[in-house]
Amino acid sequence: MTFKFGLVHAPLTPFANGRIDYATYGRLLDFHIAHGAEALALPMHAGESVSLTVVEREELLGFAIRHVAGRVPVIAHVSEAGTAIAASLAAHAKATGAAALIASVPYYWTPPQHMLVEHFTAIGTAGGLPFFVLNTPSEMADVEFASKSLVDLIGKLPNFAGLIDTSLDWQYMIEVVTVARAENPDFQFVSGTEYMISASAIGATGLLSPLASIAPRLVSNLYRACRAENYVAARPMQEDAAILFRLMRDSGVAGLKAGAAAQGRDCGDPRPPLVTWRDGSGLQASMAQARSLAAEPRGWA
Repeated sequence: MTFKFGLVHAPLTPFANGRIDYATYGRLLDFHIAHGAEALALPMHAGESVSLTVVEREELLGFAIRHVAGRVPVIAHVSEAGTAIAASLAAHAKATGAAALIASVPYYWTPPQHMLVEHFTAIGTAGGLPFFVLNTPSEMADVEFASKSLVDLIGKLPNFAGLIDTSLDWQYMIEVVTVARAENPDFQFVSGTEYMISASAIGATGLLSPLASIAPRLVSNLYRACRAENYVAARPMQEDAAILFRLMRDSGVAGLKAGAAAQGRDCGDPRPPLVTWRDGSGLQASMAQARSLAAEPRGWA
């Protein structure tokens, strides 16, 4: 069982009157596929997964798989506070036709490392699909999946395919690549941020990109330049991606949705308790500092 994690877009989740707007979601999925997505991961945190009920998450995944209809793989994000809930989402994802699974450490609590290994083992076993751990300590009370735990999980879970890292901790990333590939030469290391030059030089072969909702051409060009190890050509793209990354990191989902709307792709307001970005002109002025944004697609075309 194999799945190669290449350039994967993390779509937003559109809402209208507090409900998932499936008509807009279909257009959004088509947009991502038309603009370089080699796969789609959903609903990620950029897609407000924590604001969706379990039923909504299952329905959203089912809709996406039916709508995409095999054009690209669909990866299911199944993170949850409880192991049993996440495992249930993983089993549903397999039955629905997902290509792979992503899960972070549990929400709301900070279990020790041996419990994280058991948590991920249970989820990956229930899903039976290529399984990726999402290491995002800045969002998870500084809980990091340690490199030793990663080795333990490789030994316990045959379908553990790789790690997606958002930490920007280059020392950690180098250690992960070194120890994981010593155990499994096919282990995949994926950048969970658009800082692709550094991640690629360390050994990342994939990219999970929330910014693709705003600047898919920039993300695609940066990714492909880095995969070709053409870092000189990639540098100005990386500078623009860094501008957008820092802006969206500080504003979160509200900024991503406002940025997409500024590009002509309105996905509605975030679901409460997240707030709506109100300073549209200020956001657009900040985004304009990334000069390549002028070449990005407008609207849904």
